[in-house]
Amino acid sequence: MKLTTRIALAVGLSVPLLVLASGWLLLHLVTDDLRARQDSQLRARATVLAKNAKAFLEVAGADRPVMEQARQRRLVNSARDVGVRLTAPGAPGGTITAGPQPDPFPSLPRGAPKPVTVTSGDTDWLALSLRVGAAKKGDTPPNLWLFSPDTAEEELALVRRRVVLGALLAAPLAGATAWAIATRAVLPLRRLQRRTSGLDPRTSAARLEHTPTRIAEVDDLAYTVRTVLARYDEQVERTGEALATARAFAATASHELRTPLMSMRTNIDILTDHPGLDPGDRAEVLEDLGREHARLLGLLVMLRALAQGDLVEADAFASLDLAELVDASVSGLRRTHAGAEVSVHTTTGLLVHGWEEGLRSAVDNLLTNAWTHGRAADGTARIEVTLRASRDPRDPAAVLTVDDHGPGIPPERREEVFQRFRRGPDSPGSGLGLTLVAQQIDLHRGRIAVLDRPDGRPGTRFEVRLPATDVRDVESTLLLLRRDWLTGRHQLAPASETQV
Repeated sequence: MKLTTRIALAVGLSVPLLVLASGWLLLHLVTDDLRARQDSQLRARATVLAKNAKAFLEVAGADRPVMEQARQRRLVNSARDVGVRLTAPGAPGGTITAGPQPDPFPSLPRGAPKPVTVTSGDTDWLALSLRVGAAKKGDTPPNLWLFSPDTAEEELALVRRRVVLGALLAAPLAGATAWAIATRAVLPLRRLQRRTSGLDPRTSAARLEHTPTRIAEVDDLAYTVRTVLARYDEQVERTGEALATARAFAATASHELRTPLMSMRTNIDILTDHPGLDPGDRAEVLEDLGREHARLLGLLVMLRALAQGDLVEADAFASLDLAELVDASVSGLRRTHAGAEVSVHTTTGLLVHGWEEGLRSAVDNLLTNAWTHGRAADGTARIEVTLRASRDPRDPAAVLTVDDHGPGIPPERREEVFQRFRRGPDSPGSGLGLTLVAQQIDLHRGRIAVLDRPDGRPGTRFEVRLPATDVRDVESTLLLLRRDWLTGRHQLAPASETQV
């Protein structure tokens, strides 16, 4: 059912009900007003008649016929359109009647100091009684009755008919008017429906073009439709990225794992084909197998971490204390590499909104890189880790530096160290550790720079700056970033001011 039809039916049904309810209330108010007016008129007439009745009773039976007739005539004339019935011992026949009377005469109550309704045939009458004198010894006290036809019911019946007629007329008129108004009112909705009916995000890249109508509901609906389509596009893009990441993972893994697997196969064949192999050669083959196995395991771990970074969503981010995270990474390095000499200087209370698993992986890889490639000339791995707040008030950030005592990285090679599978000739790693670091800093809108040691001694400094962010910043960043580190399409800025 169309919206205009629903509105027309709703108005067509509600308006008559409102008319009937208003008429019912009006009927009660009119009834009370009519009754009050009739009672007031009857009381006012009773005041005049009571005075004339008392004057008549003063001369009735006093052998003054002329005065008695004159005052009786005055009593009758003052009744006019009100019926009068005076019962008194001195009255001729004991009763005087004048004006309209109920016929047949109904039974009356003993007294009616307030107007009461009595019924005679099909007619209702208002009756009022007044004592107009004292009773003589042994006689019934004189009583004056007033009667007035009850015309309120006729007027109320007329009001009822008009209320019902108004309700009957209001139904079709209200429905037609509401339909016409609703048809005009929903025109912007119809236009919006026509513009959106042809939009199919699966087959067309066309999107809703909406001009504000200054009708809040229509503009809100258009905004909602555009938001839904935008979310659809985002999810399609994220699905494409996830599919590309999965394919890249499979392709990269198959390519990079081929060499260690072939080497392991060769060593296994040697052990199989030469059961009497010299113990020294056998130990060398087994050692080579262990190295290739460790390289294979490390490569799989790194590829998995890169894939996670390319697919992470905003709900994985939370408020983190960087000092606690750095301390945990340093403790982990000391457990796995007991010979490392690590000094730590951290400032507590540095909070960022980040992905704990990703940042922990980045710090772990920075420390592992320093332990592997930053050994001093005597072979000792000395590492200095510092975490502090930025000294620039215009750039609030947490600054993490990792210094080693190795041979350093030439300036011309500082751009290459973050690229995938860039390994030194003697490097035991997978060539993905620093790529993973760059990916995580990129996800957190940070900056990483490869610098010389500030004290002028041999070695390398990795400086990471992580800005203070909140949930909204993270959501907008994840939507804008092209996360393709695993596929290898991501390009880095110059290493001197790498912003990733």
